[in-house]
Amino acid sequence: MMQVFVDVRDARWKKHKINFNKIANATDSCVYKDSEVSIILTDDVEIHEINKTYRNVDRPTNVLSFELGDDVLLGDIYISYDTVMREARDENISFEDHVAHMVVHGVYHLMGCDHITDDEAAIMEMKEIKALKKLGIKNPYADEMSNCKDGSCCPGGAIVAFLKRFVVRENSWVQYALYAVFGAIASFGFAPFYCWWATIIGIAGAYWLTVRNKNIGGFWHALKRVSPFGAVYAISMFWWTLHSIYVVPELTQQFAIWTVPALVGLGFAGVVIFSWPFVAIARVWTSSPARVFLFSGVWTLVLWGREWMLTGFPWNPLANIAMPWPMLANSMSLWGALGLTFIVAGLIAVMVELLRNPRIRANWYVLGIFALMLGVGVWHGNTNMQRADDGAAQAQTMMRIVQPGQSQSRKATHNRDQALQNARENLNNLVSLARSGAGDFEVVIFPETAYPFAVVPGDEIAIAGVIGAPMIMGANTIDEHGKIYNSMVLANSNGVVEHIYSKSHLVPFGEYRPLGFLPASIDLAQGRGPERIGFAGLLFVPAICYEIIFSDSLIPDGEGQIDAIVNITNDGWFGNTPGTYQHLDMVRRYAIESGLPIVRANYSGISAFVASDGVVVSALPVGAAGAIDGFVWGAHETLYRTIGRDWWMIIIMFFACVGAIVFARTREN
Repeated sequence: MMQVFVDVRDARWKKHKINFNKIANATDSCVYKDSEVSIILTDDVEIHEINKTYRNVDRPTNVLSFELGDDVLLGDIYISYDTVMREARDENISFEDHVAHMVVHGVYHLMGCDHITDDEAAIMEMKEIKALKKLGIKNPYADEMSNCKDGSCCPGGAIVAFLKRFVVRENSWVQYALYAVFGAIASFGFAPFYCWWATIIGIAGAYWLTVRNKNIGGFWHALKRVSPFGAVYAISMFWWTLHSIYVVPELTQQFAIWTVPALVGLGFAGVVIFSWPFVAIARVWTSSPARVFLFSGVWTLVLWGREWMLTGFPWNPLANIAMPWPMLANSMSLWGALGLTFIVAGLIAVMVELLRNPRIRANWYVLGIFALMLGVGVWHGNTNMQRADDGAAQAQTMMRIVQPGQSQSRKATHNRDQALQNARENLNNLVSLARSGAGDFEVVIFPETAYPFAVVPGDEIAIAGVIGAPMIMGANTIDEHGKIYNSMVLANSNGVVEHIYSKSHLVPFGEYRPLGFLPASIDLAQGRGPERIGFAGLLFVPAICYEIIFSDSLIPDGEGQIDAIVNITNDGWFGNTPGTYQHLDMVRRYAIESGLPIVRANYSGISAFVASDGVVVSALPVGAAGAIDGFVWGAHETLYRTIGRDWWMIIIMFFACVGAIVFARTREN
């Protein structure tokens, strides 16, 4: 029997119980029964160096054999854990079986076999197949595609085979439960979880459920079929909006009864909004590659439509799951959240179609198209990140952001005496935080509704004089007609109000009554719209609260230089829920799309200086009281801002329609 000596140089090999002696002796070892073989179990780093040194090949490989030309000491076999594991995964075979193949391959090399010519390769492969058969391992060279009816031998074939065997009866509770589960899973790709793979699995699962049965029925049946996905997806993503009901006791007493109806309303809105892409692919009869363009196009159209529904709520575009990858996220500087959403939705759809039937060549073409767009976006994203660094060394306006970090109940109470006492204490706290610490700042920025009194025409903001610096502060203002606004008030260092900007995108249920009769905690008037403001040496556009989530909505047409966006907000209503972190990601997305850095003052977190590539330069965490100083740089006009949201939507829809038409005639066999 051939003697086998094993040298383990990478500890990962120890996890696998592999009988190297048995494998090596499955070859024609009777000829070399008194021989010795050394097997060195290493990794890509070492085998790369050996390959470069002895073969002049500058890359790692799976196995290397060094024959000594001796009948007793046959030689050494080096096997890389990394490459073999990677190949095993790519080929959908077990790691142990692939290692066995590498050992047999290496031993035959030591015995003098080679595969330089076709004849030599045929002989060597025949020997390997025979040896592996003794070990119960199938032929690694066989082209079994024609015999693989269930797709189990293809990449990802185990999943394909399982899905084809998994029977879900139409209109069964299992079907609806799976849609609901996929909707819940899909919500975890966004902040603060960033489980991007969960969103991909959730949407892919719902897509698979939808296309697996071509006998869908009519429109209403298709809508009913996919409705659990839309309902649960919406509730899982937006439940935190109801947290606001329970922040202030007086509001809890008044609005707690609306909790269950609000959850039902969220679910119904989810059905109306998020079901359309799946209904489209269920009802439109077309080929699988054309279906990919249809799905991604409708998903993107739905996102664009969310800009306008009621006063709009385009929260958590699918593109936001890319936030953990800066270069990919910065592709939104090219085509915005709309374009990246189109690409992500298309990639999800085409991967499902390829798993269902990898033999449709057109699906591979479609995969190539979407992968190319992804690559172009990443390249442009890298360019945008470089542009965002311009001007960092230049002197800029130093700003101080103040974050009170107080609970919302500290601000809002219906007891007049307590409210006045809280207001005085809150003002003192704001002054104290603004004057805390060292630093030579030129303007102080307070968050939304930080000023505890209403501002009327002719008022002065006395605390600006106490602080001794110009001030930007959120407050409720009342005009000469008695209308109440949610405003950004700008006062100079003497406390004189120089400008007031009022919010135009109001929050339904929170700031106005939708349809005129649904409940809301307050009914505010609407501001005039976007403005460019020059103040304290800074040219900026203002945004109050969730106005920042509306793509391409803050910058007035025809304006010149803009240094930054100043966003004042109050996430105290939502506490330490996902909504607070998702709101910051919406700010980062807007910075990328517009090419403008953003100064964000939040009442209870997260206040931040955000660069024009979406990077959070500095921040105060949720619930923390304090102040941070900083300045902005790198403002530039992105291609997305130049073309504009609506024109990009037209381009995307044109591309989706052309793709769907071109591939509509693709044969399915």
